Amino acid sequence: MASTQEQKRCTTPEPPRVLTPEAKRALAEAEERRRLAEALEAANPQPKEIGGRGGPDPTRYGDWEKNGIASDF
Repeated sequence: MASTQEQKRCTTPEPPRVLTPEAKRALAEAEERRRLAEALEAANPQPKEIGGRGGPDPTRYGDWEKNGIASDF
């Protein structure tokens, strides 16, 4: 069983972090890059695959999986 101090530590919220001006600038730059990338993707969407296999990507976990049979390559 957890001690009272451990329970208190788990339920006590962390104080908000104070960001430096450099960190705030970096976060703003990253947000701007994300916004521009999303706008570019919306303006130039990827073409649809013709004749491809349906369903989720079969190359999960570095394996090629189809119908429950996986092969490494």
